Amino acid sequence: MDDVKDVAREVLTSILPVVVLVVILQLILFENPGYMVIQFIIGAIMVTLGLGLFLIGVKVGLLPLGEAIGAELPQRGSFLILLFSILFIGIAVTAAEPDVRILTHQIDYISAGSIPKSLLIAFVAVGVGLFITIATARVVLGVPMSYILIGSYIAIFTLSAFAPPHFVPIAFDSGGVTTGPMTVPFILALGVGITSVLSGKDSLSDSFGFVALASIGPVIAVMLLGVIYG
Repeated sequence: MDDVKDVAREVLTSILPVVVLVVILQLILFENPGYMVIQFIIGAIMVTLGLGLFLIGVKVGLLPLGEAIGAELPQRGSFLILLFSILFIGIAVTAAEPDVRILTHQIDYISAGSIPKSLLIAFVAVGVGLFITIATARVVLGVPMSYILIGSYIAIFTLSAFAPPHFVPIAFDSGGVTTGPMTVPFILALGVGITSVLSGKDSLSDSFGFVALASIGPVIAVMLLGVIYG
């Protein structure tokens, strides 16, 4: 019950100011905004209910599950089995991310199908999966985060010189949408679970950085798609 109250408070404080602002703008900018205001308020109510139910699901199910999986995987097999498991989990969670599908739908619409939606989703998902795997390997091997970030951004700047110009903004947008409501909670919980087993006293510092690397992966993957496809 406390979770429901907390979620209701979070959702209302997030959405209510936006609703009030948009309604005020509609009343000021349009002469007869009645229909649009009613339509917007109905949509806002649906968003509020949907977001509330989603956040309850995240708190009750997704976060505990991600942390439990992250804590259990390192104890169940070899280092390679751990990495392959993380790779496939990252791909599956990203493929289910609503923000990724919204972006790919828009790109498919604007490009008139010249960039296949399914191919773009596949590259984004594999990019996230690979870089979550790299983040896990970093924790196990004790590699400093700065080394991976520097190497990743060198790769991004290098690929941007060879990728078609229209793929560069798509690549960076792809990195942004992977930090959506489905992917981020699960990756954070997964990282906390993994590092609680593997890092010991350093688990606090190692628990973070998974999302940062997960957002880099799609940028590199989509630029590679541009080099290959363009």
